[in-house]
Amino acid sequence: MRTVNALLLSARPRTLPAAAGPVIVGAAMAYAAGPVDWLVLGATLVCALLIQVGTNYANDYYDFVKGTDTPERVGPTRATAARLVSPAVMRTAFTATFAVAALLGSYLVYKGGIAIALIGVASLSCGLLYTAGPLPLGYLGLGDVFVLVFFGPVAVGGTYYLQTGAITWQAGLAGVGPGLISMAILTVNNFRDHDTDKQAGKRTLVVRFGRRFGKTQYAACIVGACAVPLLLSVCTWGHWWVNLSILTLPIAWSPMRAVLREAEPAALNRALAQTGVSLVVYSVLFSVGWLI
Repeated sequence: MRTVNALLLSARPRTLPAAAGPVIVGAAMAYAAGPVDWLVLGATLVCALLIQVGTNYANDYYDFVKGTDTPERVGPTRATAARLVSPAVMRTAFTATFAVAALLGSYLVYKGGIAIALIGVASLSCGLLYTAGPLPLGYLGLGDVFVLVFFGPVAVGGTYYLQTGAITWQAGLAGVGPGLISMAILTVNNFRDHDTDKQAGKRTLVVRFGRRFGKTQYAACIVGACAVPLLLSVCTWGHWWVNLSILTLPIAWSPMRAVLREAEPAALNRALAQTGVSLVVYSVLFSVGWLI
């Protein structure tokens, strides 16, 4: 049970809205365009969650192996570094999780063809290479780009394509919103870990450009996400109800204030969770608005 609890902790449930949010948006847009295959949608959601969990497990393992996670870490407990599980167990966990995602993804490839195969391979590869290998994305400051693209236009567009067989610019643009809030989740994480990441040589954007940049980045992500529905409405001259998603701003104000005030690590941990909630609320409001 100790191992199971440690793996549940390492799945980092607070980050899972980044996987679910864009699938919700893509599904709503597809539903408005025609009938939805619920089995495919369920498989899409589970695959997205598995890739996110596998990435979190891989981060837990490789950050320990690379010496990034030290006793000075101020974020949530990392199971491998805290000796709650052995490195071998964590390595098995992320390997098995990615394998299950690939197995389930083969069904989506069967339904969606080569485009979905390419998305799946790219997503699994980037999930692993975020912290693995000699040039990990997260250590080079490229993690933000990865999150924006794969938890935004790729996830929304891929979900839409699986249901409709079409690729539209509307789905791609709509994906920028959840992608930006997902990037805000990462920004809180990197802002909190600025000092330990810097010592470990993990060159996130916050480490490269400083805390002031991190504050600006977080605020720009939240405000920018709420501007996306307005831009989409203007470009299509319709779907004005998607601007209900601006109601996310009051929810996002508390975590934004914590970042802007450089709050203590515990408060930033809460801000990370609150940003995840903001993403779910945003995705639901956008989806409801698109269907009205």
